[in-house]
Amino acid sequence: MHAGTARVVGPKGDFALVEHPMPPRALAAPLHRHTREDEYSFVLEGRMGALLGEEVLEAGPGDLVFKPRDQWHTSWNAGDEPCRILEIVAPAGFERFFAELVDLGGAATAPPDELGALAQRYGLELQPESIPELLERFDLRMGDPATVGLG
Repeated sequence: MHAGTARVVGPKGDFALVEHPMPPRALAAPLHRHTREDEYSFVLEGRMGALLGEEVLEAGPGDLVFKPRDQWHTSWNAGDEPCRILEIVAPAGFERFFAELVDLGGAATAPPDELGALAQRYGLELQPESIPELLERFDLRMGDPATVGLG
């Protein structure tokens, strides 16, 4: 799900950019929150749905969605066409999580203990039990198990 990653190295390594392509009606991740980073999702094409705390929203091309650290959130492709977002992660560093996640086979197929250890290393809290309700509530399906991520 993470087609490309670019780390932007400034005086402090201020942020990283990660492209997330999402197939139609696909859930990107279980509910989760980052304890170290803020995220901004810039929609390049398609419709992105997001649950930010209790707020549900949809964003289209050119929209920017802010997901602050310590807020439970998730996102999905809210349409029947492919969706692509550019994720801005600040500060940089979390982009390495995605490479390690791919090595584990993706969030949907990684051994739970290994996924838990990976999440802990990156200050990420997960609610995998949220997946069935999210799929039903927003009429979604899981993306390719090898590429489901955590944006």
